[in-house]
Formats: sequence, C-alpha cells, structure tokens
Amino acid sequence: MSALTFRLREAPPERLDLSGLVPHRIGALSLSDIERLPIGTSRIGVAVADIFTVSEGERGEIRFQGGSSRFDLLGAGLESGQLTVEGDVGQRLGQAMRGGSIEITGNAGPFAASAATGGLVRIAGHADERAGGAIHGAMHGLDGATLVIEGDAGDRLGERMRRGLILVGGRAGDYVGSSLIAGTIIAPAVGDNPGYGMRRGTIIAAEHGVLLPSLVPTGRHRLVVAQLLRRAVARIRPQSAELVTEQAERRAGDLATLGKGELLMPAS
Repeated sequence: MSALTFRLREAPPERLDLSGLVPHRIGALSLSDIERLPIGTSRIGVAVADIFTVSEGERGEIRFQGGSSRFDLLGAGLESGQLTVEGDVGQRLGQAMRGGSIEITGNAGPFAASAATGGLVRIAGHADERAGGAIHGAMHGLDGATLVIEGDAGDRLGERMRRGLILVGGRAGDYVGSSLIAGTIIAPAVGDNPGYGMRRGTIIAAEHGVLLPSLVPTGRHRLVVAQLLRRAVARIRPQSAELVTEQAERRAGDLATLGKGELLMPAS
C-alpha cells in the first residue's frame, strides 16, 4: 500500500501546527476523523480538510505533496515511521522526535530537530537559524538524533546541542556549536566564532571565519577515533566523511568555559 498522502490544496492562510499528523497519533483514526483534526493556530479554526486532500494509505508512511514555510512542528514527537514533504516546511521540524525518519525536499525554518533524541532528519535544501539548537527557554537542542542539511545552515547551528550528529553539505553560519554540550558537527565551511561557549563536543570544518582567542591551537594530531567516525558518517552522507581525516589541526576550547571541546580542521 502507498503512503497516507496529504495533498496541499491551497496556501495556508495562517501558520499550521502539524504535530498531530504523525503515525502514532493518527494510526487508529478513520480518514474522516483525520480530516476533522484542528491544525490552525488562530481563532479561525482551520482543520486538515480545509488545507489538504487526504488519500488513504499506509499509516506508517506519511507524504505531504506540497509544502509551505507555514508548516510548523511537522514530525514533532515522531516515534517511528517515515514522513516525506515535497516542498518547504516551517519552524521546529521534528522537534523532540524519538525515532523514525523525516525527509524534506525543500528548505526548513528555524529550530529544525530541536531536542530530537532519535531518528534521522534529512533536509535537501537550506535550514534557517538554530537548526539542531535549543528553542527559547529550553535547556538543550539536538539530543541524540541525526540531522543532515544538504544546503546551507543558518547562524547558531547546534546551539546547546547535547549529543548526536549534524552534517551540512553547504556553509554553516556564525556561532556554530555555540554553548555546545556534546555531539559532533561537520560542515565544509563555518562562519565566525564557531564553538563560542562550547563545553565539550567536536566541530569539524575545512574553512572557518574569525576564531575566538579562547579556542587555542594544540597542533597537528593523528586521531585514531577518526577512522571510526569516518565509517559511521560515510553510511549517512559519504561527502561529509571526506572531511574526517586521520590527521587534523586541532584547537581546544572554549577555554572561557569548561574548555573540553574541539575544532578540527583537516590537515593537508
């Protein structure tokens, strides 16, 4: 059986809360019950049927034909199954998801995969600020899941990330890994001040902007763990694995905080 499909009928008149459209929440509902689910965020009272044409299918696989930057909280709390969006999505994609996979063919808004503890989020386009970062008032960002961004990432990628893996195909903005608690971020290029306030964790980048004076050079290192990391990354995104080299220039920091993090730059 094909996927349960939500075909976008028209541009949403307001921001939508799509957190309810995940397999474990709609698996036991009839098609008519799904169409009546409220997804609006204003007093207008928007329901699924007002925005989407719903076609029956396998509940463990959900597909959205057409996207919008107003699709908020899509895949939030996902436990299992697969979600695919043919287009863009809004903020807080995959927030606090625990398993399964989400694939976006377009761009994503801010806070993608925030507090996600498991599963895989793959964005074919660009991601806005604080992807893998903590939402306002939260203690931590990405918390064990894997986030892949094929395009560019905005500022403060992985802010307060607790654990997990972020792979970027394009350029990441300023303050990558700010207040990083743990985890690994890999990108070909990052902006200014990567690792600002980081306590632990690893940032790997071939190019970077202005560096903090509290990220101190420790020389060139031959890293045994790089072989293990390279193999693990290659299974997810082979291009990112090329940045994980056995020899790397290492900077330790942020020495203004705990200082057990590191910025690794592939050695030529």
